[in-house]
Amino acid sequence: MSIRWTYAFIDRPTGSFERAHTFWTAVTDTRLSEFRGARGEFVTLLPGDGADACVKAQGVDSGAGGAHLDFAVDDVPDVVKSALRLGADIAAEHEGWAVLRSPAGQLFCAVPWHGESVRPPVVRGSRLDQVCVDVPPSLYDAEVAFWSALLADWTSAPGSRPEFHVLKPPPGLPIRILLQRLGEERPASAHLDLACADITATRTRHEELGAAFVAQGAHWTVMRDPAGGTYCLTGRDPQTGGLAG
Repeated sequence: MSIRWTYAFIDRPTGSFERAHTFWTAVTDTRLSEFRGARGEFVTLLPGDGADACVKAQGVDSGAGGAHLDFAVDDVPDVVKSALRLGADIAAEHEGWAVLRSPAGQLFCAVPWHGESVRPPVVRGSRLDQVCVDVPPSLYDAEVAFWSALLADWTSAPGSRPEFHVLKPPPGLPIRILLQRLGEERPASAHLDLACADITATRTRHEELGAAFVAQGAHWTVMRDPAGGTYCLTGRDPQTGGLAG
């Protein structure tokens, strides 16, 4: 199975959806597509300079939102079949695409590939390039095994800390996956990570746009966007995605 393109989806409550896409278009230097869906709940963040989009946003009716991944592929039914065989469940089926649930409960989508191939550039020293799946300890090993098998042509390896596992895509694909083992048993969730050449400078820029500081980690800073969603600024090379230095 070959993943042709990846999308990071920003999921935010419908009531704060406008604040979310206003902030994230500024952060990623993009513009909004036309809104789609029965209630106008989907929108794509369109980059300039001939690049292809790799970030979308969705207004959700329940919960605080979060993030999920869309995998653009040649053969959606084949991907669904592979995911089910490896332990996923179907959350919803649509004409031409499907919503699935990983063994830990994280939603993701299999969608048709429409020829996307040009990765957006780094924006002011940062790049939204990673979805981090936060996994309860009891399901962590199963989740690592699932994603490693589903994305067999990606590089799957332990991360920089014992609680991290990285799935790095082949060159050219725009979004990586980080699996993080939580310190407590709670439902799986996901958030966005940005690779930053200078976390302090990026934090200042984001605060000017309405984000707020939440917490400081070892080589990351946790932030909250104006729609209430948390995300991280990480000390990784925006070009390669690897740890700086």
